[in-house]
Amino acid sequence: MYSIGIDVSKSSLNIHIPKNNLDLKIENNLKALKALYSKLKKIYKKEIDKLTFVYEPTGSYSALLYRFCAEKKIRVFMINPKQARNFAKAVAQRNKSDKIDAKVLSQAIVVAKESEIVIPYINPIVEEIKELIAYYKLKVKLRVQLNNHLESLKAKEANKTLIASLKKDIAKIKKEEETIMESICNIIIKDKELKAKYESIISIDGIGKVAAIVLLHLFIKYPNANQRQIVSLTGLDPIVKESGSSIRGKTKISKAGGRIYRGTLFMPVMVAIRHNNQIKEFYTRLKENGKHTTVAQVAVMRKLIVIAHSLYKSGEFYDKERYLQNAGIQKEENLAS
Repeated sequence: MYSIGIDVSKSSLNIHIPKNNLDLKIENNLKALKALYSKLKKIYKKEIDKLTFVYEPTGSYSALLYRFCAEKKIRVFMINPKQARNFAKAVAQRNKSDKIDAKVLSQAIVVAKESEIVIPYINPIVEEIKELIAYYKLKVKLRVQLNNHLESLKAKEANKTLIASLKKDIAKIKKEEETIMESICNIIIKDKELKAKYESIISIDGIGKVAAIVLLHLFIKYPNANQRQIVSLTGLDPIVKESGSSIRGKTKISKAGGRIYRGTLFMPVMVAIRHNNQIKEFYTRLKENGKHTTVAQVAVMRKLIVIAHSLYKSGEFYDKERYLQNAGIQKEENLAS
């Protein structure tokens, strides 16, 4: 097996080809990828099928590369950015440039598990959901910006006509968001497997339609992620900043993952704390142990994601009785007897 390291950026790809110790820089477009593949076929000839592309997934910037590998049946190892950084430290590579990064990535194949080296598969339904979610995120971002501007104008008691116009624009965008979500729901309903997984997630007390769709999108986007990784991909993994042996900063969440997951789950957390007895008990216990409200809410968010991911994997529905027993909560009729 031969590993080709690829450092992905918005406009270019830096390539390291171990054979001949060759470094290339090409444009991040289909024409350049086709030319690269032709070059690789000349270099590796009959062993072209033994190639593995190693790169860090970078959202839309690496989407074309992913599709190209699926079309050409090229194996890929999409290494987690943190894993890549840790590997670079392990091989004592402190210098950093696109060229060096590509070389380090080609060497990082040694940390890949067999199950992590795969030929990409493009599922048209999943891709359509991803595109709609991306469009939904854009609409939400625009609505938040307009809302902030509206609040600013209200505070200044600005022109009433302008305020009215902004309210109309916000209402229109909100309606468009609802339409996008309905489109996604229609796609999910038509796919038997996705529908079953969606129903498993939405069975959790506190999780509504939008939150269930966003979580479903997260789980199908990263099908091989474990629970710890899936939390990290939402940016809810805790990080501690330390300096020397005596200075310790506050623990914070990394915020390295998609903002849409954290933003969408904020209201479900509030609902779950009030109406989901398991979550309510968990939250209360954290507060009694002196945790700050925000810290406790973030912990609840992580717990909801873990529960949803577990149900997504198993295909089961949220079992209130089982979770209450696990939380050590007895039903009122049992207490009465």
